[in-house]
Amino acid sequence: MKWEIKIFLWAIIFSCKTITANSQTNGDSFVLACGATSDAIDSDSRKWIPDTNFLTTNNNNSSSATAKSQDPSLPSTVPYMKSRFFKSKSTYKFPISPTSRHWIRLHFYPSSYDKFDSSTSFFSVTAASFTLLSNFSASITAQALTQAYIVREFTMIRLGSGVLDLTFTPLRNTFAFINGIEIISMPEIFQPAPMVGFSDQNIAAEDYAMQMMFRLNVGGQFIAASNDSGLSRTWYDDSPYIYGAGFGITTQADSNVAIAYPSQKSRSFAPLDVYRTARSMGPNATLNQNYNLTWILDVDANFTYLVRLHLCDYRFDKVNQMVFRVFINNQTADSDADVVAWAGGKGVPMYKDYATYVNGGKNGDGQLWLALHPNVEVKPQFYDSILNGLEVYKLNDTAGNLAGPNPLQSPRKGSQKGRGFQSRSTKTGLIVGSVLGIVACLGLILGLIACLKQRNARANEGSWLPIYGGSWSSGKNSKCKSSGSSQISSLGKGLCRHFSLSDIKAGTNDFNEECVVGVGGFGKVYRGSIDGNATEVAIKRASPSSQQGMHEFLNEIELLSKLRHRHLVSLIGACEENNEMILVYDYMANGTLREHIYNNNSSSNEQSAKHPIIHRDVKSTNILLDDKWRLGICIGAARGIHYLHTGAKNPIIHRDVKSTNILLDDKWVAKVSDFGLSKSRHTHDQTHVSTVVKGSFGYLDPEYYRRQQLTDKSDVYSFGVVLFEVLCGRPAINLSLPKEQLSLADWAVLNHEQGTIDEIIDPNIKAEINQECLKHYTETAVKCLSDDSIDRPSMAEVLRNLELCLQLQTSPDGPNVAEREKALDRNAMQALLLAIEEDESMQYSANDAAFSNTLDQEGR
Repeated sequence: MKWEIKIFLWAIIFSCKTITANSQTNGDSFVLACGATSDAIDSDSRKWIPDTNFLTTNNNNSSSATAKSQDPSLPSTVPYMKSRFFKSKSTYKFPISPTSRHWIRLHFYPSSYDKFDSSTSFFSVTAASFTLLSNFSASITAQALTQAYIVREFTMIRLGSGVLDLTFTPLRNTFAFINGIEIISMPEIFQPAPMVGFSDQNIAAEDYAMQMMFRLNVGGQFIAASNDSGLSRTWYDDSPYIYGAGFGITTQADSNVAIAYPSQKSRSFAPLDVYRTARSMGPNATLNQNYNLTWILDVDANFTYLVRLHLCDYRFDKVNQMVFRVFINNQTADSDADVVAWAGGKGVPMYKDYATYVNGGKNGDGQLWLALHPNVEVKPQFYDSILNGLEVYKLNDTAGNLAGPNPLQSPRKGSQKGRGFQSRSTKTGLIVGSVLGIVACLGLILGLIACLKQRNARANEGSWLPIYGGSWSSGKNSKCKSSGSSQISSLGKGLCRHFSLSDIKAGTNDFNEECVVGVGGFGKVYRGSIDGNATEVAIKRASPSSQQGMHEFLNEIELLSKLRHRHLVSLIGACEENNEMILVYDYMANGTLREHIYNNNSSSNEQSAKHPIIHRDVKSTNILLDDKWRLGICIGAARGIHYLHTGAKNPIIHRDVKSTNILLDDKWVAKVSDFGLSKSRHTHDQTHVSTVVKGSFGYLDPEYYRRQQLTDKSDVYSFGVVLFEVLCGRPAINLSLPKEQLSLADWAVLNHEQGTIDEIIDPNIKAEINQECLKHYTETAVKCLSDDSIDRPSMAEVLRNLELCLQLQTSPDGPNVAEREKALDRNAMQALLLAIEEDESMQYSANDAAFSNTLDQEGR
């Protein structure tokens, strides 16, 4: 009893001291800049105070430090550039109201500090009797999310005590650290929620501590914490979580529609900006009956989750005008969702809560699916559904635990086969990472511009590329004048020639515009020559305004210098003299696969000009390839990608497989090109590479986009799109087509499911295709486009199936499929393909009527 009285008196005295010092306090709210020595203001004009008055540990256990560098994606230096470090268990004490619920937000910047390397930090965090983080590594998490800083947000129940203990416990021989702490008083916004799948069971959400996993402004834009009604919540765009191409449409309330909270208490639901925008399915009732508006959210397995749907119908004002079903993890959460009936009118904000338990998948991973679909049985006036906002909270388990595993297992566990990005402790970071990635890119571009200006002012002082040391192998025919001073010397490893700028200018007639055969994201591509016009080459020259740059340039050299394969384009050399970035390749006389299966006119596909291509003289006439030649080219490309995945010392993921990156030489041999975005896995056992999403619209693996985990199967997905491009003779994305046909991948899969694939085949080859060949070809392509990577075949399987398809096409009267598949002789198959590729009598000519169907410059 005496101890309780002491704490009570201490809390009163302590509150008096801190309340006067903290402008952010509203009785028991605190915003702390850990490690700071004085008050500081962040970029949102919020005041952060030092943490020293709240810390009960002695001086020997904690210390403060300043980060050695500031990442350009940090939203503010406060609170991230200062940090508090703990060598042993340490506790903060906060005097709070025992009858209020509180937000707890923990800010981490896992950078390098004086005397501390945050990558070696592993620790746990508890609040009262609840475990918030366990064996937590901010560094591993940040790397997996590809973002500079981490924010973890929790909401605590009413503790019944006047003091909140927040304790940091480092693992043995490591340390804990924290950059910022927010303790924010909040109203009780939770109530009992029905358990999905159990009609008679509710979860008393108000009795749980929670971790905020997602907070999405559905159909709207990012909303900063400073714009959220005193609760300082941050709302993010929902589009990265939409399943497939079923994005529906986004809408915004008309200015003449009044949206008003039904009560003072309801102001804490969400900002009005959340309710002013929405995502719905669209105006096509027939289309809406054939798909669900679906979000997929990666969560920690074996926890119960509260799913909150924010709803406000600002279009309809009568009951039964729009009624839809709500599904959570394929179970019906609500069968008759009528927002107007629920809210009591038009333009009235409200929310609906549901609880669901998420079991672990095959790898211990968890996913939460939310799907909306019109309820046609009640015959509403409009077949549609709507959602304005979405929040997902993880509820504590019976042991009071909220902690999930690190995205990758701790190195101290002795295993590198961690769960990966999808098992992160919170998924808020996915959209944060996307936003921060854009900010970081802008920062890098601005930095690059500044670097270029500085470089031009002192051009004779050296190159803009990083210094690696060593010297280039200039090759016996090279005219390099300064190989000893080259700054990218170690990349070529003696396999890549170093050309002088005079060599390049001589080979392109001083970059004559008449030599330009392509323009891409890296810059212009010239048709040129080297070694006294003895060898024809393609020369790719970086543009100062290029969206790509140094990283892609070095990456291409690093990878292609080590790779030699019949079905990979060969890098001959490079030039980096006088601030130029130039790559020299074998010349691909027959251009890209794309230009031979459909029109390469710039107006036909907006994305074509955004990516580098190397193709033949634009004055040449395109040749429409027949079915067997298309198959042979696909097989060649598949061999090249298969080699990248399995044949190289370190497996390589291309990351930008598409028809413009499959080139054809003078003998029509397919070669995979453009490795600027490629990623190398360190070992064959490494399952994925966590990285910022890059690639080409229309070819991008949806799982990679959601999880930011790049795998071999990401290339498989992109190649599946290419297979349908070849079959259908149309671009991956065609904005001029109706919405359901816009994406070739989705359109092809839909037609395959409906048995109408014949209707979308390129009419130029439709009559020639053997039906058994077509069946196996389309089945292979559809499997490549599976939404989950685990359901996609490997490139080895794709290659084998395509070879079988070619055998079926060339020998339609042979043994049945089962016998062919069993007896397939790969050596004989390769001989057949080689004969197709190299047989002079099979060479195409623009004037050869036997392989006619030529294309004029306008295309077909």
